[in-house]
Amino acid sequence: MTFTIVGEARPNSFEFETSALIKASGFREYDARWWVGHPGSTKAPELNLIGVQALGMGLGTLIRRLGVGPDIVTGHDFRSYSLSIKLALVSGLMAAGARVKDIGLALSPMAYFAQFALDTPSVAMVTASHNENGWTGVKMGAARPLTFGPEEMSALKKIVLEADFDLRGGGAYEFISGFREFYVDDLTKGKHISKKLKVVCACGNGTAGAFAPEALARVGCEVIPLDVELDHAFPRYNPNPEDMQMLRAISEKVLETGADVGLGFDGDGDRCGVVDNEGNEIFADKVGLMLARDISSFHPGSAFVVDVKSTGLFATDHVLRANGATTDYWKTGHSYIKRRVAGLSAVAGFEKSGHFFFNPPIGRGYDDGLITAIVVCQMLDRNPRSSMADLCRALPLTYGTPTMSSHCPDEVKYGVVDRVVADFQTMHREGADFAGQKIVKLITVNGVRVVAEDGTWGLVRASSNKPELVVVVESPVSSERRRQMFEAVDAVLRRSPEVGAYNQTF
Repeated sequence: MTFTIVGEARPNSFEFETSALIKASGFREYDARWWVGHPGSTKAPELNLIGVQALGMGLGTLIRRLGVGPDIVTGHDFRSYSLSIKLALVSGLMAAGARVKDIGLALSPMAYFAQFALDTPSVAMVTASHNENGWTGVKMGAARPLTFGPEEMSALKKIVLEADFDLRGGGAYEFISGFREFYVDDLTKGKHISKKLKVVCACGNGTAGAFAPEALARVGCEVIPLDVELDHAFPRYNPNPEDMQMLRAISEKVLETGADVGLGFDGDGDRCGVVDNEGNEIFADKVGLMLARDISSFHPGSAFVVDVKSTGLFATDHVLRANGATTDYWKTGHSYIKRRVAGLSAVAGFEKSGHFFFNPPIGRGYDDGLITAIVVCQMLDRNPRSSMADLCRALPLTYGTPTMSSHCPDEVKYGVVDRVVADFQTMHREGADFAGQKIVKLITVNGVRVVAEDGTWGLVRASSNKPELVVVVESPVSSERRRQMFEAVDAVLRRSPEVGAYNQTF
């Protein structure tokens, strides 16, 4: 079969219905993510259903060439178009000889769990995660519990864009009924919270609404639901626990109900956000530090992995030091942290975005927002005399920012970051003042994290799944130093006219 692969095609046209539209930039560092549009949108689509079929052909070809066999799990999140995207993907996979096991409507971690439960090496989960409506994508892996990294994504991109398919046929399809119950049973088995916790469970009307309330109730929590009804219009806000709008809604519900903790889940349920009993949003890196303190108290000598957006406290915290814990700072991205956690045999990995990874005996190495929620509740259960706010106040005080994203086209964002890195390297080499102090350290494992003499730092990196640049700032000194660092970092960014406004600030 000959496929015509195009990078642009106008909807409601002959070309759109007869060619595979699949924009090259949708093949990202470790996920695939495209804009498909929605009613009323004017932005041109980057993918059509024939393009999704081509993606399935390419993925089916790749997993064979990787030598992992033809079996693959698939599922889809709760968006109006996700089922049709998945079925087009399945048709392409089967054309390439894949044997598909479809678990239906699912969370991403449910699909990862299915790789183990169904003894299936590969996965293709159709989800746009926390992205706004109009986006779609696929999270893929062929070596459980890992997901694709740049090497696999580059190979897949080449196969698809060159239409280098091995269409051997012989594929098969099986729908796995009742898998939701199997997943929730496994998630909650042997776990019970003895302290009666009132928990706000916020799902932003995303997929997690069909899973999280029941899972938390099963382990013994009194669940206070917030936006748990499935509604793919996302009528209140995007299901993104890193977004201040969602966190503030959780905060209001916690204060209204006197809950012990608020837990928020993203669109595909692999991330968890936390609000304490006093209504304070706790950024996920601080939640990770609290969990690291707790886990290392009964697993002394534990190794942890955190992303470069995370608080500097992991390197200096006296409790972690007393427990013999070590922490490795690594590249941002669920695939990167997942691989690093596996490679270092770390007990856990934490991302500021809310992706948490737990190796056995806590988890299976992949990111699951519901496992994270249960682990947070277990921490509270082990500390009956301390509230969530108490545990947070026990951490050294720092002044951090939310993750701030500024629009920057996919085609130029990495070049902008390269220029920013070069600017900082020049300032560091020349001993120039930056934000009022000398630069003492540059961490360039993922973008650039510039560290001042007093420990105040700022990070700039390219988003791996959207046309954006990401900025995070933290100061262990004062809110004023945080502001100085942000303004200085922003001034360097503004040297590039391609950089747009931030989605949120502080």
